[in-house]
Amino acid sequence: MERIVAGNMGISPGIGAGVGEAAGAEPFADALERRGLSLVRGEITTLQVNTGYLCDLRCRHCHLEAGPGRTEIMSRETMAAVVSFARRFPFQVIDITGGAPELVPDLPFLLEGLAPLAPRLMLRTNLSALNGAARESLLALCVAHRVVLIASFPSTNPSQADAQRGAGVTETSIAVLKKLNDAGYGVEGTGLELDLVSNPVGAFLPVSQASAERKFRHDLLRKWGVAFNHLYTFANVPLGRFRTWLLRTGNYERYVKTLVETFNPSAIDRLMCRTLLSVSWDGYLYDCDFNLSVGRPNGERKVHVLDVRDLPPPGDPIAVGEYCYACTAGSGFT
Repeated sequence: MERIVAGNMGISPGIGAGVGEAAGAEPFADALERRGLSLVRGEITTLQVNTGYLCDLRCRHCHLEAGPGRTEIMSRETMAAVVSFARRFPFQVIDITGGAPELVPDLPFLLEGLAPLAPRLMLRTNLSALNGAARESLLALCVAHRVVLIASFPSTNPSQADAQRGAGVTETSIAVLKKLNDAGYGVEGTGLELDLVSNPVGAFLPVSQASAERKFRHDLLRKWGVAFNHLYTFANVPLGRFRTWLLRTGNYERYVKTLVETFNPSAIDRLMCRTLLSVSWDGYLYDCDFNLSVGRPNGERKVHVLDVRDLPPPGDPIAVGEYCYACTAGSGFT
């Protein structure tokens, strides 16, 4: 029997319903149409795998509201289905995310299965979940398979970073970064890539990626002797826990207004969702991790990876919501 169910095309009011309307902003779909633009698929080259919402942190900017109390994690059976899916289609990049994927018990099984199937296998980490002796074997597995590590590190100012992620998290993160450097990650000539991701710690847009990378490289080396390969800066999406924080602090309307006013039409063609397909922790397909968080499946209905015969073709529309303004503000989510 096919695992196809009716899609929840609405958004739970507690997660992000009416982002544009609540702020008096033009709906994102209308903004595209007015400019003669459309958001459609190109050729799919990236498979993103969300292993669930379990996390050791409760970061203020998290669109998934991940945390220690979440029980939604990918089972070994679903992992096997994802591996089978990835084996049937020629993805260039496979991107494993969460939550904190490191906390999912069968993550090594998933890594082993996916490693031979794409030239670039990425694992997103909040760093703190890689801490401790229990993660030594996981790190060794990443080294063996040349897994690219994408690490969340919001700021080189510990007080700012801890305000977003929790008290003492920066200290733990630095210790893990040093351990990764010792293993060869981020060190020139090793081929072990360590990239950092910085999201703003408040209700504002990120600074220039190039200038931020220079500052992070200088600060991390000077303060802690830490090296890395690349830094990426992204705007926070007004969903989940970040939306709740914006509303509670009275910053929601102003933040959405900023996103709308900095809409960049040239970002549309370079958005990640055009070449990416996202798989949820329970094995269903979405256009991106943000659509996953609000329950908007790929196409008009939820389809499980076991039942996919063909990938969505170029030209297929991508489901949008007003939260998409975050992906097209400034340099965009590219």
